[in-house]
Amino acid sequence: MIGIVGIFVIFAMVFGGYMAAGGKLGIILNALPFEMMMIGGAAVGAFLISNDIPAVKHTLKDVGKVFKGPKWKPEDYRDLLCLLFELIRLARQNPVAVEEHIEAPGESAIFGKYPKIQSDTEAVALISDTLRSASMNYDDPHQVEEVLEKRMEANLHHALHSSHALQTMADGLPALGIVAAVLGVIKTMASIDQPPEILGKMIGGALVGTFLGVFLSYGFVGPFAGKVKAVVEEDRHFYQLIREVLVANLYNHATNICIEVGRQNTPSHYRPSFSDLEEALKTVKQDAA
Repeated sequence: MIGIVGIFVIFAMVFGGYMAAGGKLGIILNALPFEMMMIGGAAVGAFLISNDIPAVKHTLKDVGKVFKGPKWKPEDYRDLLCLLFELIRLARQNPVAVEEHIEAPGESAIFGKYPKIQSDTEAVALISDTLRSASMNYDDPHQVEEVLEKRMEANLHHALHSSHALQTMADGLPALGIVAAVLGVIKTMASIDQPPEILGKMIGGALVGTFLGVFLSYGFVGPFAGKVKAVVEEDRHFYQLIREVLVANLYNHATNICIEVGRQNTPSHYRPSFSDLEEALKTVKQDAA
């Protein structure tokens, strides 16, 4: 919702200010289809050249994050802590029993209580693989922690590709606007014998290219890239929480301590209060009894 408001503010302030200063929209509207074809078409073409098909699909999908915001909400962090509590407690009580849950998470009754988490392939894989590592009796928890960190860095690098692709496009748009403006000037010079009022309109139309390139870059594509990056980095906290809790488990801390470590490492705007989490865990214990 805030993204739509932002777009409305951009248009209202830029074109409202232009018209309030006495500017005429006619010149811009007449030149807009041709300038957009040149600038937008060239930007899309350059984007396709510099990215493969999976990256293009990934970027188009991630544009939705500008309007949807982070995937994980405060209640999801609470649910994740409850899920990890159940799995860790079961793994310590009956290591064999937990295997059916980490080997087939899609059929797991424990994972099934939290469908949003269960549907996230990376979150489930991270939990299952780390618990599987714990069952192998790793002598050095630091080794598992290092593997998890490298895995998460690789995932972050992949997730940020959309932001980088959009930012590259944003960086190129002003130059493409100049290209369109130069073509407009070339067209104008070919009509140098026309009256000044006609030449003025033609030059104004040519300058729309420069305006459009800068406007699209700094008003839309650049902010889109920044927002996608912010959302990706925000969602990364969810996976970091998994790492914090499961690494604490590898150090054989008490189950409640492992969960509290995760709660304390959750960003403040997502962190469940101690009492809320305690209430949720109490429900989990009652259901398991």
